[in-house]
Amino acid sequence: MPIFEYVCKECQHEFEALVFGKQKAECPKCQSKKLEPQLSVFAVAAKSGATTQPPFPSGSAGPCGSCSEAGGPGGCPMKDFD
Repeated sequence: MPIFEYVCKECQHEFEALVFGKQKAECPKCQSKKLEPQLSVFAVAAKSGATTQPPFPSGSAGPCGSCSEAGGPGGCPMKDFD
């Protein structure tokens, strides 16, 4: 279920809303549909019994995000497209 974060443009109320299909969210405080979507940060919960250690050594950047190479900074085999 997608959860979206909004700020109402009418009353400045910040809230989260479950939005299904083509539904439009509305402010639970003033019922306005004039909303400003916010960038959301999601969290991932570890499975029960999982370790709490990070998957990469301290100071390592981890995968680059483009190719999942775990070599840290400079370890990505992809070409720099700058």
